[in-house]
Amino acid sequence: MARLRTLPKVRDSISFIYFEHCRIEQDIHSIAVFQKETCYRIPCANIQTLMLGPGTCITHAAIKTLTDNACEIQWVGEDVLRFYAGGRGASSNTERLMHQASYWADPLKKLAVVRRMYLSRFDESLAEDLTLQQIRGLEGVRMRSLYQRLSQETGVEWKGRDYKVEHWDDSDEINKALSIANACLYAVCQAAMTAVGYSPGLGFIHTGKPLSFIYDVADLYKAETSIPAAFEAVASTYFDLSSEVRRKCREKFQGVKLMRRLIPEIDRLLLFDGVNESVEPECYLWDNHIDRVEGGKDWSEV
Repeated sequence: MARLRTLPKVRDSISFIYFEHCRIEQDIHSIAVFQKETCYRIPCANIQTLMLGPGTCITHAAIKTLTDNACEIQWVGEDVLRFYAGGRGASSNTERLMHQASYWADPLKKLAVVRRMYLSRFDESLAEDLTLQQIRGLEGVRMRSLYQRLSQETGVEWKGRDYKVEHWDDSDEINKALSIANACLYAVCQAAMTAVGYSPGLGFIHTGKPLSFIYDVADLYKAETSIPAAFEAVASTYFDLSSEVRRKCREKFQGVKLMRRLIPEIDRLLLFDGVNESVEPECYLWDNHIDRVEGGKDWSEV
């Protein structure tokens, strides 16, 4: 597995690549994607997320090369509408995870993080004495206004958010596009966050789901990425909606410099002051009397 300091920074990586109906093999330190009569060779170290759709076959060697280079691999449904499974190599530092867990477990610190997450979505400052229920109400108004504005700007009819996986075909085009776009945003957030050690499941606003923290963070960026991408895609195409949505998402992610912003902004919200990435993490033993105990040592003779 590659050492942490030899891997590219998250901010310098390609956010996500999606393939379906193809075979993926190892090609030295890259992967080779065979699709019909075309072969794509992609350097693994430059990919943050590889999303594998239906009809995908990938070799064990390719998986090893991807995980050695800290690439998140996600198995998803057709058009990125369902998330089935995911995995990555264990290359991240644990300091962010421990910091996140300490704030998640402390009710007062958790409340402060929740307020910062909500307040960061508004252009104007909000009164400090607002309750969470009041802030959620203001957030609902903000999002309703956003949908209505984008509907007017793009000419796409908006009847409200209505999405059920089991009744996918009953949804209108904009609801389908929003689901696809949000799935792409979730994938990028998950890849970036797990790359530096944050836990997807320890959410602050959302709770009870394996990707609760992913939903927390993705909500910070939907208004400038996935939602406008969905409206623009529906307004510009009548054929392959899913491909157009993914293309629009990539444009939005690049336009707002999402990969560069994600980790610094999450660190700021959690008041995390950073790790020394030039030093490889060490393993210690937990002790109930002192801070930590040296690991990898025979204690039977002490």
